[in-house]
Amino acid sequence: MERIPLIDWRSFIVILLLGIIIIFTAGCGTETSAEEELSEIRLDYAYYSPTSLVLKKFGWVEEAYEEEGTEVVWTLSQGSNKALEYLNSNSVDFGSTAGAAALISKANGAPIQNVYIYSKPEWTALVTTEDSDIKTVADLKGKQVAATLGTDPYIFLVRALAEEGLSVNDITVTNLQHADGATALVNGDVDAWSGLDPHMAKYEVENNTPLFFRNIDFNTYGFLNVREEFAEKHPEHVKRIIELYEKARQWVLDNPEEAAELLAEEAGIDLEVAKIQMERNDFSNAIPGDVHLESIKEAGRVLQEADVLNDDVDVEETANNLIEPKFSEEVIGGQ
Repeated sequence: MERIPLIDWRSFIVILLLGIIIIFTAGCGTETSAEEELSEIRLDYAYYSPTSLVLKKFGWVEEAYEEEGTEVVWTLSQGSNKALEYLNSNSVDFGSTAGAAALISKANGAPIQNVYIYSKPEWTALVTTEDSDIKTVADLKGKQVAATLGTDPYIFLVRALAEEGLSVNDITVTNLQHADGATALVNGDVDAWSGLDPHMAKYEVENNTPLFFRNIDFNTYGFLNVREEFAEKHPEHVKRIIELYEKARQWVLDNPEEAAELLAEEAGIDLEVAKIQMERNDFSNAIPGDVHLESIKEAGRVLQEADVLNDDVDVEETANNLIEPKFSEEVIGGQ
C-alpha cells in the first residue's frame, strides 16, 4: 500500500510563514493593547493653571477614560516646586509648572518633557505693603523677601535683582510656599514678597498691597510637563490628555465670565480676585515653540549668571531637550 505523505516541503514552508505572521500579528496586538490599557492616569491641578481646574471640575478626563476603566487620580500642586517634586517621585504623570522652573529641574536631571502650554501668564510680580518705603527693586537691598525656591516667582526675583546689579546675596530670602509668603508679608514678617496669583491678586484687592515691580517678560510660560517614561510608553495617551486640555482651553476662551467664577469657586477666592487673575493670562498659543524656547533660554542664562544654575549646564541643549512640540503639533495642528 502506497504511503501518502503527510505534508510536502512547499506546504511546510507556507504553514511556517503563516505561523510567523500569526506570531508577529499577536505581538503587535499585545503592544497595541499595552498602549491602550492603562490602569490609572495621574494629573495635577493648580490654582495657577485655570484650564486644569476646568478639566477637574467637569470630569472630562474621567469621562474620556470611563469605558476602558482607567482610574483618574488628581493631585493639587501648590507651586512649580511641588509639581516637579511629584513628577520626579513618579507621583503624577502630568505636572503644571512655570517654564523656567522646569528648565532648572531638567538641568538637574529630571526626566520630564514639556508637551503643552497651558497659558502665557503675568502671574508674578514683586509685592510689598501699602505703607512700605520700598518703591523699587534697588530698595530691596538688605531687606527680607519671601519667595518659594524653585518656582517662577523666585526666578522672577533673581532676574529683577540682576537687572539692578544685585543678587540674592544682597537680600535675605525667606523660603515659604506661595500662600504662606503672602501671609508673612501682610503680617509684617517680611519686607516684600515675590508673589503668585491668585494669592497676589487676592491681597491686592483685600489689603491694597502694591505690585512695585512688574515685567511680563520675566514671567515664563505655563508648561504642562509629562514624565519621559510615560510619554515613551503611552504616546497616544499624551495626545489624549492634550486633546482634553484643548477642550478646556477652548471653554475658557468661549466662557471668560464662567471661567472666572469657576476659578473663584475652586480656589476659594472672591470673584473680583479671580477676574484679575484671568485677565493676566493669555490662552491663545498652546503649542510649544520657538518663543517658549527663547523665553526659558534667556531665563537660564540669567540664572547661570546668578549661580542658580551651574556653569557647566548647557542651557540651550537643556531647553531643546525639555521642549517637545510633536504631541501638541499632531493634536492641535490637525484640528
